[in-house]
Amino acid sequence: MIVVLRHGATEEAIQEVCERLERAGYQAAIWRGVERTVIGAIGVIDEEVKTQLIQQLESLPFVESAIRILRPYKLVSREWKEEPTLVPVRDKVVGGEHLIIMAGPCSVESREQILESAQGVEGAGGDVLAGWAFKPRTSPHTFQGLGYDGLKLLKEASEATGLPVVTEVMDPRDVEAVAEVADILTNWRPQHAELQPCCGKWGNCANPCS
Repeated sequence: MIVVLRHGATEEAIQEVCERLERAGYQAAIWRGVERTVIGAIGVIDEEVKTQLIQQLESLPFVESAIRILRPYKLVSREWKEEPTLVPVRDKVVGGEHLIIMAGPCSVESREQILESAQGVEGAGGDVLAGWAFKPRTSPHTFQGLGYDGLKLLKEASEATGLPVVTEVMDPRDVEAVAEVADILTNWRPQHAELQPCCGKWGNCANPCS
């Protein structure tokens, strides 16, 4: 459920809604938009209690509406946040009107390869250099990436072309080293969800994918 407040709602009004949600068993998450404030109710409560809560909230003079959200991933729904999320990456903006192209080799294999790839991305008008220094494989006998040496090569390629870097981090212990080089940290596997808080601490854009 989300609660949409009327334009000009005070901090006291916001706090009252949050307290009502928390007393009912929800966790309240506040999003302050350009034109309105929305409070998300995170959690699961009894349907009868929820119905009564919605009626109580909509009776408040500073509440515009209380809306049930049946779809999963409520906090990334358009009901929760109408405006697109804009993520700055150096002088680029991901999510804006300009399509951001991220391109490069699947894995960093050599200095010559990554420098040539970076120049190709830049020459073709690409925005971000993509290259994996740590390359997970199904078989332990195949190439696993250059690791920290690959990070050094990504840094050199970035400095040579001015392109931001996106690469994957596989282990929480590597986050600091990867964050010093990469502008965007990726984590492609859902079983590595514990990496997200680690990535977020460094202020880099994290891209959890499955």
